[in-house]
Amino acid sequence: MAKNTIRNMEEFAALSGISRPTVSKYFNDPESVRKSTRKRIEEALEKYEYRPNMFAINQNRKLTKNLGIVVPYLADPFFAELARNIEQRCIAAGFRPTLYSSHGDQELENDILDSLRSLKPAGVLLAPLGRTSDRAIVEKFCADIPTVIFDSFLPDMGFAFVGSDNWQFARLIVEYLCRTGEPPSFLEMKTPSNPNANRRRKGYIEAMERLGHEPQIVKVDGEGWEFEEIGRREGGKALASGLFTSNTILCSNDRLAIGFLTACFEQKIRVGRDPDCQIRVAGHDDHPFSRFTCPPLTTIAQDYDAISRCAVETLFKAIEGSENKHETTLFEGKLVMRESA
Repeated sequence: MAKNTIRNMEEFAALSGISRPTVSKYFNDPESVRKSTRKRIEEALEKYEYRPNMFAINQNRKLTKNLGIVVPYLADPFFAELARNIEQRCIAAGFRPTLYSSHGDQELENDILDSLRSLKPAGVLLAPLGRTSDRAIVEKFCADIPTVIFDSFLPDMGFAFVGSDNWQFARLIVEYLCRTGEPPSFLEMKTPSNPNANRRRKGYIEAMERLGHEPQIVKVDGEGWEFEEIGRREGGKALASGLFTSNTILCSNDRLAIGFLTACFEQKIRVGRDPDCQIRVAGHDDHPFSRFTCPPLTTIAQDYDAISRCAVETLFKAIEGSENKHETTLFEGKLVMRESA
């Protein structure tokens, strides 16, 4: 076992008896050197226990293998699952992704974009805050670095946008709820953090009117990303005050619905499809925890796999220099029927 610590590639090259350019060439692409040379280098790596600083190697390349992944709130299991899918696809393609969360804060999102520049990333997959993003800063970043926007739509920014068809989500679940019981009231925040909520509300209105029903929207106080608490506290107030004209409540997202289910429990209101149940509750997203609520939550499932695959493949096209105009790709959701509605 080697006793001396090798500090850099120059020292490793000198000890192994292989030229510095050849060693560098190996670390950039092991297949680019002869088989016999590759064997010598790998034997020397084991002998001297040397591990190069791949970050520094990347920084010296004209095009690095670094990628950035930015989500608005990593504590949300929805974004954690989507980021996990994207991260694994990037790693499988030979890139080195770095994951960031802006925690619902505009200044932090701006700082993350600024920090990403120092990484010299080959590209970035960005789920922006949306309504609270500094659009000028996001637009400038997208103009400088190949960027694919996902989940939260910002018009004409980045190489492309990949997300879900939130209008279709709302239409699909409204049709189901009307077919199986009373037409739903729609529960949302007055100032939703994610712009997807606005499209879901419009989809709800369109579907209700097309089916000949009067839309009823209940807007509750609350800002930020603490959706469960807002659903429990403010949704509970609306429920206790009799603001809902229907015994079917459609929430703008699953996290809001999870909180609302707690409000129903606290008020001893039984939720579900059984004849002795007083109310039905449904949501959007198929949040990873929605199958474990009590009762399990009826919802619309986002296609995590398709969104992550398309976003990553689109970014790779941008990195390779494709000159396509800005494109928007939306994936439809799937109805998931559970016991809550």
